[in-house]
Amino acid sequence: MWVRDQLDGLWGDEDFVCWYPRDGRPGLSPAQPATVCVLQFLLNLSDRRAAEAVRCRIDFKYALAMELDDPGFHHSVLTDFRDRLSQDDRADQLLSLALDRMRRAGLVKERGRQRTDSTQVLAAARELTRLELVLEAVRAALEEAATRAPEILDELVDAEWAVRYGRPVRLPCRPSHPVTRLKQAKTDARRLLERLPPHQRGPRAEALRQIMVQNFLLDTRGTLRPRTEKDGQPKGALRIISPYDREARRAIRGNTRWSGYLVHATETCDADSRVNLITDIATTTPTRDTEALPGIHHRLRDRRLLPGQHLVDGGYVSIALLDRSARDHQVQLIGPVKASGAWQRKERTGFTRDDFTIDFDRRRVTCPNGQTSRNWIEAPAMAPYTAARFHPTQCNPCPDRPACTRGTSARTVNFLPRHLHELQALNRTDQQDRQWKQLYATRSGVEGTICELVNGHQARRSRYHGLRKTHVQHVLTGIAINIERLASRALVHAHSPRPPTAFQKYLDSRSLSWECWWRQGK
Repeated sequence: MWVRDQLDGLWGDEDFVCWYPRDGRPGLSPAQPATVCVLQFLLNLSDRRAAEAVRCRIDFKYALAMELDDPGFHHSVLTDFRDRLSQDDRADQLLSLALDRMRRAGLVKERGRQRTDSTQVLAAARELTRLELVLEAVRAALEEAATRAPEILDELVDAEWAVRYGRPVRLPCRPSHPVTRLKQAKTDARRLLERLPPHQRGPRAEALRQIMVQNFLLDTRGTLRPRTEKDGQPKGALRIISPYDREARRAIRGNTRWSGYLVHATETCDADSRVNLITDIATTTPTRDTEALPGIHHRLRDRRLLPGQHLVDGGYVSIALLDRSARDHQVQLIGPVKASGAWQRKERTGFTRDDFTIDFDRRRVTCPNGQTSRNWIEAPAMAPYTAARFHPTQCNPCPDRPACTRGTSARTVNFLPRHLHELQALNRTDQQDRQWKQLYATRSGVEGTICELVNGHQARRSRYHGLRKTHVQHVLTGIAINIERLASRALVHAHSPRPPTAFQKYLDSRSLSWECWWRQGK
């Protein structure tokens, strides 16, 4: 209701003109299902309950600008609208429309301060063993073939196939005869793929083909056998875990293992702002955070919401991104650059690269004992690094050689080009500054937003199959959080500290000090 009163809604029908064809019968107002989808994720409602709320709740009718006697619409309209949102970049466009209204109302501004963090998302798929994966992939391909071209299955499916694939695969932790069943499953999969020409294969048949390639190998005799570690197995970033969700992947970060995706949330964190709004939501496969940052900056640029300072953790920071963000977007990326992984730094007993003096003008490097390098090799030979090599006659007689290098050859110092090297040194110097630490401490506030996404709106578990539909879920959740924060901003009451208890009053009367809890406002 606050959004309707203050912003006149987050979007209008004219914003969705390009999403619908001009011909055909008149449809519903597209702004209404868009708003209902956001309210649905705000209140964690199912499609049926959301459609019922449109019919029965007066606050829903007020938010949608509907008449009180409006009968609403069927719940399947919400499914169709989300399918439409998953096409192209329409989910991001929906978020851009909402943020544009907020920007024009002065609730969010460009060149402020923003922060970003990510968390794992579990795919809507069971954890399957290799036997279960192959069996379920064959069953999924049979279901698809029975819909597309059932005549292909007439001479293939018999009573044994009906027993094996007539229902979803559910195997105990120790299934009987696993080797024999896996051989039978690979034979069935091969026969099915041979009867399905490439032009008649749907997404599930294609998933079956990829699963067979990833899990089996065709030997010299023309027979399929399971892949082993010696044969080479695809990495987790490439391995399909479910025939129903070909984009979900297994990932490991520290001690956390999961199968699914990553969601990156970006929000404002200006010191003078009373409410922090989510400005970007990105859903990706489990890759490095550095790969998601350029896309975040491009979308923020298109929304005219680029920050002046962008606070991120070490996973998003690299020297190349520090330079690119400042050069292409004039964004100051604030985050710790990872330290070198050399053994000298890990053990803290040897000479690291920082102990060497680099003279770019004279193209030489001086070691801590005063020796200068003999060779200076630049890109493209050592791209993107520059290498300075010392001669064995300099390193072999040196008494500090065990603290410098453990190899048989002389010491080689690798470093970035001059402008990147100076940027790296500046970043590491800034990390020791007190003001930089106070500014970077603001980044930790995004953990609360991640907690709100996960615990308040169940964003950690995907409701749908596929990366695009999962992204729609996260975008709608992000808009819902913005609405919730804006509405609560207008209802903020003055803080009233908790009154002291009877015993605390007794202690005060006797001038006895007692430890105060922070919630009591002292």
